[in-house]
Amino acid sequence: MSNKPIKMNKLRQIIRLYCQGTGIKTIHGMVGTSRNTIKKYVRVWNSLDMDFEAFSVRSDSELSVIFTTPVAKIHSSPRMRELEPLLPELCKRLKKKGMTREILHKEYLEKHPNGYSRSSFNNAIHTYLQLARPVMHVEHKAGDKMYIDFAGSKLKVGQGEAVREVEVFVAILGCSQLTYVEAVDSQRKEDLILACQNALRYFGGVPKAIVPDNLRSAVTRGSKYEAVLNDEFAAFAEHYGITVVPARVYKPRDKSLVEGAVKLIYRSIYTRLEGLSFDTLVSLNESILPALEMHNSKPFSGRSYSRREQFEEIEREALSALNPIDYQVHKQVMVTVMKNGYIRLGEDIHYYSVPYTYIGKKVKILYTTALVKVYYQYTMIACHERIKSKYHYTTNEDHLASQHRFLTEWSPDKFIQQAQAIHEDVALYISKVLELKPYPEQAYKSCSGILSFARRVGPERLTNACRWAMNLSQYNYPVIEEILRKRLDQLQPEQELTEIPPHSNIRGREYYQ
Repeated sequence: MSNKPIKMNKLRQIIRLYCQGTGIKTIHGMVGTSRNTIKKYVRVWNSLDMDFEAFSVRSDSELSVIFTTPVAKIHSSPRMRELEPLLPELCKRLKKKGMTREILHKEYLEKHPNGYSRSSFNNAIHTYLQLARPVMHVEHKAGDKMYIDFAGSKLKVGQGEAVREVEVFVAILGCSQLTYVEAVDSQRKEDLILACQNALRYFGGVPKAIVPDNLRSAVTRGSKYEAVLNDEFAAFAEHYGITVVPARVYKPRDKSLVEGAVKLIYRSIYTRLEGLSFDTLVSLNESILPALEMHNSKPFSGRSYSRREQFEEIEREALSALNPIDYQVHKQVMVTVMKNGYIRLGEDIHYYSVPYTYIGKKVKILYTTALVKVYYQYTMIACHERIKSKYHYTTNEDHLASQHRFLTEWSPDKFIQQAQAIHEDVALYISKVLELKPYPEQAYKSCSGILSFARRVGPERLTNACRWAMNLSQYNYPVIEEILRKRLDQLQPEQELTEIPPHSNIRGREYYQ
């Protein structure tokens, strides 16, 4: 302690605040006494067999003697010497879910009937957590937080000119310090979310909160008080029932744990990868995993237990159950609803219906590997199963205007069945039309028009017209129409023409392919 004696009113404030559970740093800010001086007086307080009530009635002169005599500073009581070796294990057990200081005190008195009262016992634990060198910070409760960040130093994959740098994602549970490491392509939200999901799988459960270091892929705008999350990461957190608590700007202690973990993996993982080359990201992560397991299974410095052992003992049961359904990252694109009431997902070249009232409107498409959702001004107006077949249409009949709904009843099978009811040659011709038309809608309209001639001119004439057109290798509605208009279908075989006379409506087979 300093040569200048402390004023007793400050001493009383220090001990009172400390007994109320106030931390050393906070006491320093409130009282103005140096942290080291506060720590020294706290050590003396915890060496005394005295509760706060007995302390508060002592005079200033008595307190001066108690707290400033060399004997008080050097020697602790026999009960303290008895309790001190027990403190590391007691503090470790205190992290377990449902464990309280009251329970620990009862167990302590069963083995040490003449031991400390509950208040003195609690003070001793508090002092150990504040002043000793603990494995973890006192604020890290079991199952509470998972801290995430990217390592500053990148790794490499590929060979020769194809070598590229990749990011290294790190996640650590605050209580047990169990660590997860994965190499990813980038810091984009897609890679971050997938890495977080893999970390939760590795831990086998979900903590109450994720603490990202204001990563741009997770946080839209940082704040000392309340950061703004990006929509995708917020949706991921909601999917797993987890709260996102970004590290506060200019508060290095909020992220010190994960930064410390990054430094450790440089020594425990990066060094094991030196001199090795990896063709793919998968092979790199396959090499990271055994090094990670060694890191988690290695005992803490100065301790007899490892991260893995501490996790299994005090933290696994504190984690919430993991959602068995994986979160699907959404991709986003803005499009305009086409005049036919469909939107086009360019990645797949596939068309999806939306309510016809939104024709001409700008809409947002959010899609995953499984679903396509369409939004207009924050309202979802359509949802479809994602289908990747090119140039095809996915339709919800409720989206169509009444005059268009009959189109949804069209299908290749339906047209072929109608044609077979007329004649096999008609069915053969219709099949060829369906095969050659590049767009389904175009083929359906042509088939519908051709089959309508069975009603207008009769099945026999239509059958003959289809035979004529097949001989000419012409498969479209205008050809059938022209044959029937000129009554070429009624000519005798010796009168059959090898070519159809020129006509402005007949453009040749190449035009319709």
